[in-house]
Amino acid sequence: MALTCFIRYELDPFQIDAFRDYAAHWGRIIPRCGGHLLGYFVPSEGTNYEAWGLIAFDSLAAYEAYRARLRADPEGRANFERAQRQRFILREERTFAEVVDGTFQRAALPPHPPLSLSLAAAPQPHVAPGAAA
Repeated sequence: MALTCFIRYELDPFQIDAFRDYAAHWGRIIPRCGGHLLGYFVPSEGTNYEAWGLIAFDSLAAYEAYRARLRADPEGRANFERAQRQRFILREERTFAEVVDGTFQRAALPPHPPLSLSLAAAPQPHVAPGAAA
């Protein structure tokens, strides 16, 4: 995907469960309207009022077409209206970013032992018996 929309939400921390339900609805709506849903994320540790939604698109034009389909989608409209009615979202910001080639979805490598900087741990050359070192 060429473009990712990062949606930052400032939430009412006492309504996180309402936001979870709101996000779950987007799990059906966004793909149907043409967005590649990377996920919604709610607070776990630390800040208790910040959540994120990440949606990828092939281009800004694809995003604009998605927004038009979203406005026409009955379930999408109902989800927006519910958020306005219940007021669990206090603020919403959108940022668009491009992925740096070769850095997206890189799997973890198996762990390896740490390198030792100690000379004592370095292998010693073999010296034949009776030879001068």
